Amino acid sequence: MPRPRSLTDHQLASAALAVIDREGLSALSMRAVAQELGMSTMGVYRYVQDREDLERLVVERVLSEVDTGAPDSGAPWRDQVEVMARRLRDTVGAHPEAIPLTVVHRHRSPAGLRWSETVLAILTTAGITGERRVIALRALLGYLIGAIQLEHLGPLAGPGTTAITRLPPGEFPHMTQTARTARTMDGDREFLGGLRLLLDGLDG
Repeated sequence: MPRPRSLTDHQLASAALAVIDREGLSALSMRAVAQELGMSTMGVYRYVQDREDLERLVVERVLSEVDTGAPDSGAPWRDQVEVMARRLRDTVGAHPEAIPLTVVHRHRSPAGLRWSETVLAILTTAGITGERRVIALRALLGYLIGAIQLEHLGPLAGPGTTAITRLPPGEFPHMTQTARTARTMDGDREFLGGLRLLLDGLDG
């Protein structure tokens, strides 16, 4: 019998992420990861207890690639928050099928917690504290998670927007007009436009 392979958390997470990227989140299983690694399913159980453990490793694998260092402290606080938002969007957006896992397991991810800690420090320096700071962080996370999913799973340039432009304008005048405008927008304009509207509210 060959000696069992020794795997690191990073190798397991990378294999699980490869399955998710290629086949979707619903395809993630112990068996699928074992096949990706070229080993038996029982061999995977030497390292993780169940799918939830795999999910946790995937989230840390994805979020560990986010730069969580503090942006230029001399820049306005809004610009600093925008830098942090872009970093999260760019990294997590590379794995859109894994986004739901970041919602469920982000509190267990040291990398995800470091991102939030940096953002909270920026908000605190800007004078946003107490309950307002709680709401600000939750609003930012809610916007980022939703915006990233929409950008990749339902983009403005996608067939959904085109279908809306073909609705009866007499019945849906605002929807059809808005959809025609939406088709001219790229992902950056959509993402940053929404983020800046949110920051306007925090700045008020």
